Amino acid sequence: MAKDFSFDIASKIDLQEVDNAIHQTQKEIGQRFDFKGAKVNVWREGNDIVLQADDQFKLRSLVEVLEAKLVKRKVPLKGLAYGKAEPAAGDTVRQRAAIQQGIPIEKAREIVKRIKSMGLKLQAQIMEDQVRVSGRLKDDLQAVIQELGKADLGIDMQFTNYR
Repeated sequence: MAKDFSFDIASKIDLQEVDNAIHQTQKEIGQRFDFKGAKVNVWREGNDIVLQADDQFKLRSLVEVLEAKLVKRKVPLKGLAYGKAEPAAGDTVRQRAAIQQGIPIEKAREIVKRIKSMGLKLQAQIMEDQVRVSGRLKDDLQAVIQELGKADLGIDMQFTNYR
């Protein structure tokens, strides 16, 4: 009996790197002239990043600083889903950015559908917040990795547990 090979498609963001980027952002906004005397803050609540600023302009600047710090720490920006800016206490504006942990079920179904449409002899199954792909040929698995790497599904994907 031939051995099956497999790999998992996951979407996890390292929360420690997110925390480090947030701390670097806080340090920079404390030193920048355009943020002097402004009510500007950023922090993490669970799987959300909360950004608060005096107005929309400062909020946009804060998002740019945060994203630059996240990119330097190799945190994928596709893993963030920004909500709408909403008024907050003290004449400030607040915005939440959800940190993606796991593949949403709709995206997992779309991934499985793409894999099946390739016409290769592979099995793809949804396992909680990830997708496992298995088959007899390593080349087929490599083709799936390349195809999904090129596809823009709107989420960050890692290919793990390749065996």
